[in-house]
Amino acid sequence: MTELVYSITDTNLSLNGNAGRVDILHDITLEIAAGETLGLVGPSGSGKSSLLMLMGGLEQATSGSILALGQELTKMTEDQLARFRRDHMGVVFQSFHLIPTMTALENVATPLELAGARDAFARAQAELAAVGLGDRINHYPSQMSGGEQQRVALARASAPRPRILLADEPTGNLDETNGQAIMDLLFDLRDRHGATLIMVTHAPELAARCDRVVRLRDGRIDSAAMAAQ
Repeated sequence: MTELVYSITDTNLSLNGNAGRVDILHDITLEIAAGETLGLVGPSGSGKSSLLMLMGGLEQATSGSILALGQELTKMTEDQLARFRRDHMGVVFQSFHLIPTMTALENVATPLELAGARDAFARAQAELAAVGLGDRINHYPSQMSGGEQQRVALARASAPRPRILLADEPTGNLDETNGQAIMDLLFDLRDRHGATLIMVTHAPELAARCDRVVRLRDGRIDSAAMAAQ
């Protein structure tokens, strides 16, 4: 039997804004197998990033069930979700979210230290070398290009050797050359750690490299697009 990393059932997301309640996701049901690479695509505003945030426990579903590695995310407290992410997930955003007062090495090592890893700095240095930044470990984010900062973010996400890698438009802020390099590194990290990779992307060439593509439209999975695959 195929191991499931995610089992999402009848999941909805609504948020309260200045204009009142906004329904963002409707009746999302989706299964994702261990080791699979899944692309989430669709028009802007279709709910792709919101679905990824639910998978990462960074938003709480209004209703429904989200099982990740057999654990129900919708029933966890914020502290429990933070520990689950620390222990099982790596997350890469379009914006790099590096700490500006820390070097590349410190940005990667600090989450490992907080998780109790005794070899935090050695692992951080190895991950930075793996993304081609072995000679930039003591540089601060302001001293690095956008492509280099995203490489640091990738190293930080992969250093804990997570079972799940979530990426939200990982090449969105990069030029074509740097975007291609980040794509290659992302898939290399997946292969090295055997992670399940789920990414939101507008880039057709990135979606084409995924094992499966799920298209969202108006907060729903586009079943017609799925049937056409």
